[in-house]
Amino acid sequence: MTDTAIEADALGRRFGRRWASLRPGGAGAREQWALRECSFRLPAGRVCAVVGPNGAGKSTLIALAAGLLAPTEGTLAVLGTPPGGARERVGYVAQDKPLYPQLTVAETLRMGADLNTDRWDAAAAERIVADGDLDPSARIRTLSGGQRTRVALSLALAKRPELLLLDEPMADLDPLARHQMMGVLMAQAAQYGTTIVMSSHVVAELEDSCDHLLLIGGGRVRLSGAIDDLLAAHARISAPARTALDPHTVVESRTTGRQLTALVRPAGPLTADWHTGPPTLEELLLSYLRNPEATTPAPTEETLA
Repeated sequence: MTDTAIEADALGRRFGRRWASLRPGGAGAREQWALRECSFRLPAGRVCAVVGPNGAGKSTLIALAAGLLAPTEGTLAVLGTPPGGARERVGYVAQDKPLYPQLTVAETLRMGADLNTDRWDAAAAERIVADGDLDPSARIRTLSGGQRTRVALSLALAKRPELLLLDEPMADLDPLARHQMMGVLMAQAAQYGTTIVMSSHVVAELEDSCDHLLLIGGGRVRLSGAIDDLLAAHARISAPARTALDPHTVVESRTTGRQLTALVRPAGPLTADWHTGPPTLEELLLSYLRNPEATTPAPTEETLA
């Protein structure tokens, strides 16, 4: 066992080249980077939210960690080894949940058992499927998107992975099913110490379940660390318009009438007559996403350890 689930150093992934349009001086090839210069460390045993706008590189990062893609530059270690060497210890659910459409639910679970003879928990897989009222004889192609998600998650969880990688796993589940499946995931993390890395756009879902954050924007890591530490390192401020916020680092500020509101990283005591408070996770994320130029805070001790 290792105390680090995933560690990236200057990680980058390029997908071919795109030819730029003709301009004075001629056309040229433009490199297309899904990820570039990403460095972070995720301690083992955490439930990590991977957040960012569409096209930010979240799915690419998860596919790299699953060993399905190779880095173009930099390094990536998963459970202390290159990703390809950790596949037996890693569970992965892709965004499109690829399953064999001609198989039945029962046949799909038997296939999972045959491929994971040393780690397979048949009772867990059958329980997750049964909780969704799925007919074991139903063929995968007849299932709804949410039902296929449940089958895919049953395969990943029954493998009893040390690291579970989930790319938008709940996107096609209804609210009740999403709540139930999040409960299953949190029980897995609590009982087995499973590290879970999950991309999602549902901030409330992340806030209730995750304790670590990886915010990706423009193919780069914007924030990384324990959520409680990141929230504690920022402050939400309300003050009169034209208030000078120096020497604090301003992530985002807005002025409405006579009122200024801002999210800052304090560089010392805050002025006593300001109205201040901790941000919510949603406020923190939206402030960084709305301001791509916001600087990233210095890595925490946990991030570097």
